[in-house]
Amino acid sequence: MRLGGTNTRPVVRGNIMEKELKIPFEECKGDSVIWRYSKNPIIKRNPNERIARSFNSAVVEYNGKFVGVFRGDTHSTIPYLFYGESEDGINFIINKEPIMFYNEDGSIHNIEYAYDPRVVEIDGVFYIQWCNGQVGAPTIGLAKTLDFKKYTFISSPFLPFNRNGVLFPRKINGEFAMLSRPSDGGHTPFGDIYISYSKDLVYWGKHSLVMKPGWEWWQSTKVGAGPSPIETKDGWILLYHGVTKTCAGMVYSIGAALLDLNDPSKVIARTSNYLLTPEEDYETTGFVPNVCFPCATLVDKDGRIAIYYGAADTYVALAFTTVDKLLKVLLKK
Repeated sequence: MRLGGTNTRPVVRGNIMEKELKIPFEECKGDSVIWRYSKNPIIKRNPNERIARSFNSAVVEYNGKFVGVFRGDTHSTIPYLFYGESEDGINFIINKEPIMFYNEDGSIHNIEYAYDPRVVEIDGVFYIQWCNGQVGAPTIGLAKTLDFKKYTFISSPFLPFNRNGVLFPRKINGEFAMLSRPSDGGHTPFGDIYISYSKDLVYWGKHSLVMKPGWEWWQSTKVGAGPSPIETKDGWILLYHGVTKTCAGMVYSIGAALLDLNDPSKVIARTSNYLLTPEEDYETTGFVPNVCFPCATLVDKDGRIAIYYGAADTYVALAFTTVDKLLKVLLKK
């Protein structure tokens, strides 16, 4: 969706105009740029008998409802991806069986584990990106679906090690574009955001650096792309996580950047202060404490934004902002 203030276009799926769903949203009662949902977290521990914890998950609009690809850490602690759906974008029912991926020839595509998904629609096709264990080490997996019933594996775009694969919601200069963070096999004590391009979603190149960690302590260790960027007349808004290393471990906070529309490797602006940092109990206490990890946004025609983020590697939480607020803080209007 392309947005700029209140000059917006309605939601379009291919050539079919659809009535836009009312996204979850609460008005801000203060002057925060991003503010939390008053009834967080929206998904708590043990959402079904198969999943112990669900977090770092993606939600989109589809077929008159909200659907999601959820990270589900099972009782073996091995994560897989699970489908879920909701009428209101808040109360989700998550399937008990993980998503099964198939190759183009119809055979089952086996993966060792899968976590931290993102989902984006491009020209009527929903693409799923996640951290994939299929190639023997962490890297990015890429698959597609038309109906959230059949999922076709496309490729592992990059060599290990890599995480936080995030597709842009349209082609740029005729090519698919994906953000990623080359990493390592562990808890990645470093990390820069890169952009890569592809004509067919299989072969990727033209790799360019987008962002390095900032000098500010909250994002001084590593950064990683969050939800698919939001297109505005001023540029692509990218929500991202920034990480700092403390005596008690790593802390994940949320910031924003503005990327050039035609060349997203160019950073127009970037927040020097975090916009959301772990402060509430469900963010500071959990399986991995002190984590706010954004993975999805819903944007309506008036520029309101619902942000789905993982909290303490234990819960799915919800926060809100607007396009105007993000552009104001980024461009210091």
